[in-house]
Amino acid sequence: MRLLIIRHGDPDYKKDSLTEKGWREAALLADRISELDVAAFYVSPLGRAKDTASLTLRKMNREAVECDWLREFWPQINRPDVLGVRKTLTWDWLPEDWTKEEAYFRHDEWRETETMREGGVGDAYETVIRNFDELLAKHGYVRDGKYYRAERSNRDTIVFFCHFGLECVLLSRLMNASPMVLWHHTCAAPSSVTTLVTEERRTGKASFRMGAFGDTSHLYIAGEEPSFSARFCETYDNADERHD
Repeated sequence: MRLLIIRHGDPDYKKDSLTEKGWREAALLADRISELDVAAFYVSPLGRAKDTASLTLRKMNREAVECDWLREFWPQINRPDVLGVRKTLTWDWLPEDWTKEEAYFRHDEWRETETMREGGVGDAYETVIRNFDELLAKHGYVRDGKYYRAERSNRDTIVFFCHFGLECVLLSRLMNASPMVLWHHTCAAPSSVTTLVTEERRTGKASFRMGAFGDTSHLYIAGEEPSFSARFCETYDNADERHD
């Protein structure tokens, strides 16, 4: 089975939709995905993801199943550098803070820190991965420890339209890794496609291998530069790129 995890196009967060550039990205993405034989589409309930999906679905005359758990990963925490001032999203930390705790690098300990417990992050994470595993089971792959039992092996392609933070949660489940590492050391640009394919090296025992992460080749082919959203300033002295 092949999983395509797609981040929404360049976002207009105030409107929860897409910018003009985001709509162009979504159109180019639709040209790419519509060439595929897709077994099922799943989409976040948030506008920017649904708008991104809409062009692909319209082009293919298809519908997507809306899943609440595919919304952007929602818990908010008391981040150390703004403690007592405001709460922030779980996946937005300064490197000098989160790297101090070795637990954040461990797949079985990262959500047990005081900050994560206060924010209810573990419960939210469990909600996402439980629903994700249930969906994979419907498509023939049942979670069994740290791999998947292939009860109905297949070559179906499943497409998810969602968000970067949520994408990292899904990848952390498939890779048995801490999402903190993925949140802070990877960047999936708007409209990018991440591809994972099952490997069943022994009968009935499958794992997922990532063949492409954050692929934006559909943009480059059309001469459309990927948008900067999801990244922070390359150098601190660049006032045009965001710092926080």
